[in-house]
Amino acid sequence: MIQSDNKCVMIIDSALPPGIVANTAAILGITLGKHIPRQVGQDISDAAGMVHLGISTIPVPVLAGSASGLKALRSRLYEPEFESMIVADFSDVAQRCNSYDVYTAQAASTTEKDFVYLGLALYGEKKLVNKLTGSLPLLR
Repeated sequence: MIQSDNKCVMIIDSALPPGIVANTAAILGITLGKHIPRQVGQDISDAAGMVHLGISTIPVPVLAGSASGLKALRSRLYEPEFESMIVADFSDVAQRCNSYDVYTAQAASTTEKDFVYLGLALYGEKKLVNKLTGSLPLLR
């Protein structure tokens, strides 16, 4: 993996069932991949010449959070100090919708205070990411 001045983490509500945790991580990963394509390495070939698509060039630890902790963390991320960070969130509003059109309509009619966050993904300067997440344990 390439050494970077940036760090990426996911924080997921540890009280969620395993399937929702996996879905949350997948959605957050796809979203980050769109917004930080420079962190996805080039495709590689193995010793037999088989091609493997490029993966993240930096580690992505998945940390354990709680519903209230995620809410508080998401609120902090709106502060000017963290405006340089890339933040992806996945909420109950998104999780219960079966199409993007329904999600956009539901989100437009829901205030931020009513979102329940299932997970967040953060990408930015290591110092800022550590300031926000340094005390969180790995999700196990």
